[in-house]
Amino acid sequence: MGKLNVVMLRYLSREHFRVLTAVEMGMKNHEIVPASLIASIASLKHGGCNKILRELAKHKLVAYERTKTVQGYRLTNAGYDYLALKTLSSRQVITSVGNQMGVGKESDIYIVANEEEQQFALKLHRLGRTSFRNLKNKRDYHKHRHKMSWLYLSRIAAMKEFAYMKALHDREFPVPKPIDYNRHAVVMELVDGYPLCQVHQMEDPAAVYSELMDLIVKLANHGLIHGDFNEFNLILDNDDHATLIDFPQMMSTFHANAEWYFDRDVNCIKEFFKKRFNYESELFPTFQDIRRECSLDKEIAASGYAKEMQDDELLYPSDSDEDNNTELLELAGDAENELSFLSKDEENSENFLSEVGDLSESRASDSTASSSEEETDAAGSCENTQRLNVAQLSSALERAEGTAVPWRSSEDAESSANTSFKNRNVTENDCSSATLV
Repeated sequence: MGKLNVVMLRYLSREHFRVLTAVEMGMKNHEIVPASLIASIASLKHGGCNKILRELAKHKLVAYERTKTVQGYRLTNAGYDYLALKTLSSRQVITSVGNQMGVGKESDIYIVANEEEQQFALKLHRLGRTSFRNLKNKRDYHKHRHKMSWLYLSRIAAMKEFAYMKALHDREFPVPKPIDYNRHAVVMELVDGYPLCQVHQMEDPAAVYSELMDLIVKLANHGLIHGDFNEFNLILDNDDHATLIDFPQMMSTFHANAEWYFDRDVNCIKEFFKKRFNYESELFPTFQDIRRECSLDKEIAASGYAKEMQDDELLYPSDSDEDNNTELLELAGDAENELSFLSKDEENSENFLSEVGDLSESRASDSTASSSEEETDAAGSCENTQRLNVAQLSSALERAEGTAVPWRSSEDAESSANTSFKNRNVTENDCSSATLV
């Protein structure tokens, strides 16, 4: 583990940070920012600005690049770190930076402290690494944009994680307490414990397994799916209580692939406990066990959430009474149209037959009898068709009235399908005795 090199932070003047901020602002519209534009944004003379740029490039806070069409500077990860740390320091959130205690495919974790020597965890998002570049297909950060800077995508990831963490912490979820964030840096509570992937012995694996499954269901009941619920994102304390971390990939339960991600989270925990602790249980939650309690995904605009779909689902759940009533009304309207059409055909046929009868009065009695038989057959066929349509309407009404509504089940059904795993003592050897209350 290394350190975040912040030695130069104390030696940078106000003009240095003005130039760094100018490069950051220029990168909103330019991949490489010309020196003249940097001087204009920073409101500095060209000579002084170029000198500061050379000093920043010497310490690798900015990088000089030259192409066939343009030459200029771009902000590096170190320069972006300095801007975030400077802002957090000016807010008196942190005053010192310690060792690196964790590294992931999209972030680095450091220990920091404030003036009272209270320690926190600092997470710096590093989107754009070689191991995590297929971001456009995995996240919806781009939205309508085609190209975006990796620094700006890291900033969006940090903002989303802070929003998720704050919303979950306010609802008493086992997550670290968020302190503050700026740009791509998030300051949070330092959790005392070990990652679950480093735990090899456990007093009661069944209790921890039940607690983790409860947490997955509780998140889903609030409209969220973690999407990366595994042993690397769970911290276990000395009392074997888990704390959940890493939230940028969270999504709504209305996401197109929500059920697949939910089942993947459940299977990750099942497979880990089976391999590590030789514990296997036949009881696990499914996506159909979700009983939505609130719309936390709407509050924090989770990935996969659509406002129109959300409102429709809350007001008129799938297969609800309102949908059935609408279907009944449509069926009744169609049947009325068919019946009126048939009655008009019957009247037209009767008029036509009466005209034929008037024209054929001069004919023989045998031809009159045959025409009357044809009239009787036509009326009988129309009557049979009308009876058939009425029978179809009755069967459609019976099917619609007998349709089950899974979203609005009775209280007994809800209590029997409740997915709480608490208040149960499940031994490691007797897995089959565990029940899903």
